[in-house]
Amino acid sequence: MEGDAPPRVVEDCRGALRVLSDGTVVRSTPPIAGDTEGVRADPSVAWKDAVYDAAHGLGLRIYMPAVAAAAGGRDTKLPVVVYFHGGGFCIGSYAWPIFHAACSRLAAGLSAVLVSADYRLAPEHRLPAAIDDAAAVLLWLRDSIAAGADPWLAAHADAGRVLVAGESAGGVLAHHMNVRFSSGAPLHPVRLRGFVPLMPFFTGGGEPTPSELACPDSAFLNRDMSGRYVRLSLPAGATADHPFLNPFSPDAAPGLDRVDVGPTLVVVGGDDMLRDRNVEYVRRMEEMGKPVEAVVFPGQGHAFFSLRPWSEPVEEMIRVVKRFMDKVCSG
Repeated sequence: MEGDAPPRVVEDCRGALRVLSDGTVVRSTPPIAGDTEGVRADPSVAWKDAVYDAAHGLGLRIYMPAVAAAAGGRDTKLPVVVYFHGGGFCIGSYAWPIFHAACSRLAAGLSAVLVSADYRLAPEHRLPAAIDDAAAVLLWLRDSIAAGADPWLAAHADAGRVLVAGESAGGVLAHHMNVRFSSGAPLHPVRLRGFVPLMPFFTGGGEPTPSELACPDSAFLNRDMSGRYVRLSLPAGATADHPFLNPFSPDAAPGLDRVDVGPTLVVVGGDDMLRDRNVEYVRRMEEMGKPVEAVVFPGQGHAFFSLRPWSEPVEEMIRVVKRFMDKVCSG
C-alpha cells in the first residue's frame, strides 16, 4: 500500500541536504566542489575558531596574516572583513574546505583580519534566521573588540575599518547588514566602511531574466537549484518576490529608496545565472543615488571565488576588493 512506502527524497541540495516526503531533514558531509587545487588554503594565514552564539551552537573562524599573528603586539592594526559563506541559506559552513581556502586567500590578499561566520540554515531555520544571525556576528565583533576579549582582535583589529562581505547567500546577508546598520544601529566602536556582495543570490517576481533563461542545466547554480533554495529558505508559502531575497520587493518596508546604505561593491560573474539581477541591483541603486559600483568578471560562473580561489580571476577580484577597501577606509 502507498501508505506503507518508505519516505522518498523530495528535495536534494548537492547531497549535503535531503528533505524527505515525511518532512525529515537529512544532512551529510557534502562532496567537495572544485578541484584539489581549489581547496588548498593559503599557508601565510593563521586561523582559529570561536563561538559567537552558544545558545544556537554557532561559531566562526578568525583569519590573521601569519606575520601579524606571530608579532603579538598592539602596533599592527589591520582592517577587518566580516564574511558570510554561500549555499542558498540551506547548506555550507565556514569549516568546509572550499570556504576555508577562499577565506584564507582573501585574508592574505587584503592583509586583513577576516571573520568567517556560520549562521542557522534552512529548512530547519528559515529566513530571517540567517539575517538575524549575521547581525549577531557584528554585535559579537563590537562587544569582543570593546572588551578586548579575543587576543587577536584586541591586538590587530582596527574597529574603525570594518567591511562586510559574502558570496551568493552570503552576499544577500551583506546587503541586509548594509541596510540594517548603515541607518544608524549602534555598533560603536565598530565602524562599517563598506559592503562587498559577491554574486548575491537575489531573486524576484515576474519573468525570468535573459541570463536565467540562458543558464545551462550543467551550471553550478541553475534554475532548478535556485528554485529549490528559494522554496526551502523562505517562510512557508512565500514567493521569490519576498523582500528577504528581492531587495526591490513591493512588500519591503521601508523601501530601499528610503534607507541609508554604505559604499557597496558588487562582484558579478559574467556567465552567472544571477548576472542580470546583480547588474539590475546596481543600476537601481545608482538611480536612487546610493554609493554603489559593480565589477563584472567575463566568463566566470556563479561562486567562482570559493570554487577556484587560486585562479587568476580570483587574484584579480581580490585586487579589486583591496582597492575598494583602501578607498572607503581612507577617510
